[in-house]
Amino acid sequence: MGKRPARCYRHIRGPANTRVGKYVRGVPDARIRAYDTGDRKGIFPVHIHLVSKERCHIRHTALEASRMAVNRVLQKHLGPTGYHMTIRIHPHHILRENKMMAVAGADRVQDGMRLSFGKPTDRAARVKEGQELVTVRAEAEDYFITLDALKRAADRFPIPCKYVIGKGEELVKEFLKKRSRAM
Repeated sequence: MGKRPARCYRHIRGPANTRVGKYVRGVPDARIRAYDTGDRKGIFPVHIHLVSKERCHIRHTALEASRMAVNRVLQKHLGPTGYHMTIRIHPHHILRENKMMAVAGADRVQDGMRLSFGKPTDRAARVKEGQELVTVRAEAEDYFITLDALKRAADRFPIPCKYVIGKGEELVKEFLKKRSRAM
């Protein structure tokens, strides 16, 4: 049986379920492993953040897909040492599912909603409105490449996102002025 669609788990309801190992057994590992990619020790003057506009759950598979998309674009255009990208959220919340059979005669076999706590099936990150999801540090000249990479990351998330320049805003404005004069 495949995964349920994201609309089943997207909205935050109730308290967080994070007690792995102590109370909840059999939780699958998070698919995302590397939260930092690129040149970690490099000095980059511009920080651009991908920020959420709503609160929701983001599955660990969506986090890994967005990391791969950003990394692919930035490595292709800037090289492995031309940027530093960080995933800022971690999938701590455990998603549970009360599996139901969908075959003939299933109503005589299963219990329906009786004791339906559910089995752990996935992990997700709980995101607040205005929380930074992904941060890319780069040079001011690479502003449009970075925005393209973050747009690809935003396409993999179940919520609308916006871009915020965290540090180096004056450098980006200066770069945009020079670029508009040259055209």
